Amino acid sequence: MVDDAGRVLFANPAAAHGFGYQDAHEMQGRLSHQTWHHSRPDGTAYPATECPLLAAAHQGEPAHGCYEWFIRADGSMFPTTWRCAPIEIAGRLGAVFTFTDLTERHAAEEANRARDAAEIRAAESLAAQRRMLEATTVARQQIARDLHDGAQQRLINLLIQLQLTREYLPPAEDVGAQLLETAVLEAKAAINDLRELAAGIHPSILTTRGLVPAIRALAARTPVVTRVSAEIADRPAPQIEVSAYFIVAEALTNVVKHARATSASIHIAGDTESLHLTISDDGVGNATRSPGFGLVAMADRVGALGGTLRIESPSAGGTTIHVVLPWRLEPGGAIHALDSRTGRISSGS
Repeated sequence: MVDDAGRVLFANPAAAHGFGYQDAHEMQGRLSHQTWHHSRPDGTAYPATECPLLAAAHQGEPAHGCYEWFIRADGSMFPTTWRCAPIEIAGRLGAVFTFTDLTERHAAEEANRARDAAEIRAAESLAAQRRMLEATTVARQQIARDLHDGAQQRLINLLIQLQLTREYLPPAEDVGAQLLETAVLEAKAAINDLRELAAGIHPSILTTRGLVPAIRALAARTPVVTRVSAEIADRPAPQIEVSAYFIVAEALTNVVKHARATSASIHIAGDTESLHLTISDDGVGNATRSPGFGLVAMADRVGALGGTLRIESPSAGGTTIHVVLPWRLEPGGAIHALDSRTGRISSGS
């Protein structure tokens, strides 16, 4: 209860506790505005002439408000919802003031806002990752087409001309024939190199025949004996196929370069909701102790598609990579990072 000057005449124990006083008597006689309402949350001064609580006491009209910030005895601030009702005290105006501490509600609202902001940032980051993947895929396809339609076709034409020249070369031209034969072999080697390069950038078999034939072809080119099994009747979304192919390619690169394996296996399964990849080898293990660029790139691809990645690589030997990707891309998802301790990709903001 305050008088028309805003001086506290009475405070109950709940009010004293809310303002951080040990005893309600500590509040009596204090000017309410100058004691616990003199500053705004940003630290700027709150003039008494703008105080809605004092206005209610002066004007004799009921008033209420929400998210007015008060100051505790220790200087900390807390949000409230409040009401003022006019009262006559010894022939003079005063007011009865009640308030509810909104600290917990405010904290919950702040937490919700922070969570919403984090989810928005995560969604934006995921969308950016997907756009980058899509742009990379388009660029790979364009480069592969350019190699096939440009340099590779020129080399094939050159090879044909060399072979024709060899046919028309007089038999006595032994030196010329030998030089032509060398040129033919070099042209064939260059064509094969270009085909391998184009396949590494974006294999045409992936576009024309799908994921399983493309991975079988990839396994056939791998120096380590690699078995491929598949339980998949249809083709997932193109972006999923591309990412799955390069995840397997990265895994096989790790098998060849780092695992010191003698054999590997790839299992592909799909159920129109998700695509499952399992890549195993009999190598030295410990793949997650110090994850290199390959595992990080793999985690980035999986995370950008909202999938899951789990790596089992005990020190006793052998590594198994489990990947689950969506069958088709949906909006939303989670951002992921590879945890080198567990071999899993975990959600983050």
